[in-house]
Amino acid sequence: MSQRAGKTHRAALSDGMAEMNLRNFFRDCQHLLEEEAKSGYENMSQQESVIHSKSYGTAAFFFEQLVEHINDGGSLPKEKREIARILGI
Repeated sequence: MSQRAGKTHRAALSDGMAEMNLRNFFRDCQHLLEEEAKSGYENMSQQESVIHSKSYGTAAFFFEQLVEHINDGGSLPKEKREIARILGI
């Protein structure tokens, strides 16, 4: 009994790599923003420093949400409603 060869194809090198690279980009953005939020600036008033810290910290939080979503196996959504759900807004 002979069997014909099955159809095969090589997986593209970029399969899944694009989302992994994007996840790594979001993770790096998160870490950089967290570091920036912690840094104090001598030339800023206390109020400016607080605003600076909160704005960078908030941005870092949203990048963290994206990283967690991708790590949990989620893909990047195309609809605004789904994006808002991931970001928690």
